[in-house]
Amino acid sequence: MTTTPPVPGTHAAALPRPRTAPPRRPDTHRALRRAAARVLDGNWTGTSTVPSRSLYPHQWSWDSAFIAIGLRHLSPVRAQRELETLLSAQWADGRVPHIVFNAEVPPDAYFPSPSFWRSSTAGASCGAPGAVETSGIVQPPVHALAAWLVHSADPHASARRGFLARVHPRLVAWHRYLARHRDLDGGGLAAVVHPWEPGMDNSPCWDGPLSRITPADPATYRRADLTHGDAADRPTDLDYGRYVRLAAAYRDHGYRDAAAEHAFAVEDPGFNALYAAAEHALARITEALGHDPGPHRARAAGLTDALVRRLWSEQAGQFLARDLRAGPRQSGAGPAGRLVAERSAAGLLPLVVPGLPRPVADALLRTVAGEHFGLGSAVRLLPSYDLRGAAFDRRRYWRGPAWFNVNWLLVRGLSRYGERARADALAGEVLRAAGATRFAEYLDPYTGEGRGAREFGWTAALTLDLLADPVVGADPQRASRTGAPVP
Repeated sequence: MTTTPPVPGTHAAALPRPRTAPPRRPDTHRALRRAAARVLDGNWTGTSTVPSRSLYPHQWSWDSAFIAIGLRHLSPVRAQRELETLLSAQWADGRVPHIVFNAEVPPDAYFPSPSFWRSSTAGASCGAPGAVETSGIVQPPVHALAAWLVHSADPHASARRGFLARVHPRLVAWHRYLARHRDLDGGGLAAVVHPWEPGMDNSPCWDGPLSRITPADPATYRRADLTHGDAADRPTDLDYGRYVRLAAAYRDHGYRDAAAEHAFAVEDPGFNALYAAAEHALARITEALGHDPGPHRARAAGLTDALVRRLWSEQAGQFLARDLRAGPRQSGAGPAGRLVAERSAAGLLPLVVPGLPRPVADALLRTVAGEHFGLGSAVRLLPSYDLRGAAFDRRRYWRGPAWFNVNWLLVRGLSRYGERARADALAGEVLRAAGATRFAEYLDPYTGEGRGAREFGWTAALTLDLLADPVVGADPQRASRTGAPVP
């Protein structure tokens, strides 16, 4: 079921809004900081931070990266430990699994559970760890960026603990896995093989690729998410059955990328934009350790070139996902599959990447504020999906709601390409929404009503980061000319 969005100007939440951030209120911000810190303390397990005590009671990969970015303002050492715990569950082939399971949590608290993934047995040939159970798929590679930001928060503490020296080889192996095992078409980008991997799990961008997948029998599994969340907010049973089918097929091939058929194989612009940004961060980490950063800079440049070459749509004014399984290759020299017509916020995330061609960056900046996303006019926070799309749903998981991590990334992207005032205004709206919704997982982009879990880990963490430095970026004049790297 889709929900038709209100016509801008007719809904109370669509009335004209200030185009700059509200004046600073130190007392309010101190209270917000204390509240965000309480959330992270409450979600801390002693070695890592859960996204939500109820809905997500284990450690999630990209959640922990965002959480570490916020934790660095409370305790740089704890932020380091967050990343070290995650990376300690890395597989020998280099992949960082999207879930690291806590053995103390009841098995039925989350599905798919460890007994479904069977990582230590089914993934043995790929080097899954034997001491901890994990999932077998991945999430966006934000970790090198997080590691660099955490190190930069307290370089002396980082050096004393040997933090960069410990995580560097694991980050290199992680990126190597993506380059060697996930470039399924040989075009220079990493493909995702399950809708959970790009992080925007239930995006309408996956409707076409998923339509080819026969769902698993619902009698063979039980959805734990509906125990803790409203069914109207969550993926449908049909989509969930397809997710289960794909995960089971990958598991049954031993999580070996070369052996699996990958009925779902998509090059996602958000995943690859974060991959490129992470390569820039890994270059900085490598240089800080006294090694040659050149290969990582070259890899970042190659990813940026491949993003533009394979996923840019001049007509759409944004990047689009490429479905590698959508029909035969058109020519021997061309890329496989075809672009997915659906517009997702993932197609705007390349703004975090340094060195985009200026016409591409300018088009993205226009699209952010245009009719499809309406930032600053129709809505206060960037929605996850096209406001005018046929599949838009203001409540349902990744099919329209606004997410705090996406908007945090957009703050960085706007700043990078010279839009400092817009970045500051968006940072102010993120802070207002976080406090108003008790750090909700996501929210209705029109009304601002919180949806999903409350006291959500990355919402609290990124609130702390914006409170510490609400406009993140290089000098605006330099950024507007070059898209210069930022810390």
